[in-house]
This record gives sequence, structure tokens and C-alpha cells, in this order.
Amino acid sequence: MLNHILDWARGDARPVADDTTLRRAVAALLMEAARVDDSLDEPESERIQTLLAWRFRLGPFEAAQLGAEAERASDGAVSWHALTHTIREHCDEPARIRIVEMLWDVILADGNIDDLEANLMRRVAALLFVSDADSGAARRRVLARNGATAAANGEPE
Repeated sequence: MLNHILDWARGDARPVADDTTLRRAVAALLMEAARVDDSLDEPESERIQTLLAWRFRLGPFEAAQLGAEAERASDGAVSWHALTHTIREHCDEPARIRIVEMLWDVILADGNIDDLEANLMRRVAALLFVSDADSGAARRRVLARNGATAAANGEPE
């Protein structure tokens, strides 16, 4: 019953916690978002682990393991098309929008959005079939949760 309530609170239409392929795809995409500016900061790394633990109901050790696996994988060539295809196969539109929100959460972990990160978000959102309006709303939700404003991050409101 508690899991059902948690699913409802998260907005999960269906559980995806056992799907290793989806977990890896989401983790790799989050890592790409963190590393698009050629650095992986501690706040970004911690945020990835927190998001993975929350989204897939993982313990701290499992989330750290998945994050480390994604970091190793991102040292090589990562296909955004393959990752987003996997996510589209496993997730409905609301779940894909939540994943875009997770990506914004990682990008905003250091407090700013650079041009490479903004470009990544436009491209990945399109590959996930998430509209610009839904991606922008996801960004604003992350900013509101973190107590920041769009203006403070160099973004137009």
C-alpha cells in the first residue's frame, strides 16, 4: 500500500524499478548532462545519485554503483539516440517529462546553465518527444524547488 501511495505521489503510471536497461539509459543520460561542459562537479555527481535512488527506489550503494557505471560508460562514445530510444520504449509521456526534469536538476546543480547544457537539453528533449513548453516547465519546477529564479541563472522568464 505504501509503495502504491509513493507511486501516486511520484506520478508513476507504472513501476519501472526492475528494468535494468531503463536504469542504465537514464543514468547515462544524466551523466552526459553533467559532463557536457567537460567537467563532473561533486554537486552534479551527488545529484545524479540522489535522483537515481529516488526514481528507481535504490539504496545509496545501488545508486552509487549505477552512477559509477554511467560515469565509466560516458568516458566512451555515448549515443543520445540509443539512450533516448530506450527511454521512449519504456516510458509514457509523463515519465519522459519527469526524466527531462531530472536532467534539468543535474544541469542546475551547479547553479548555472551554459550554452552547451542548454543545447543538450533542447536536443535531448526533442529526442524524447518532450515539447519545448514541457521542458521549460520542468526547468522552472527545478528552479522553484531549488529556491532559484530564472533570472539568476541567466535565463529569460
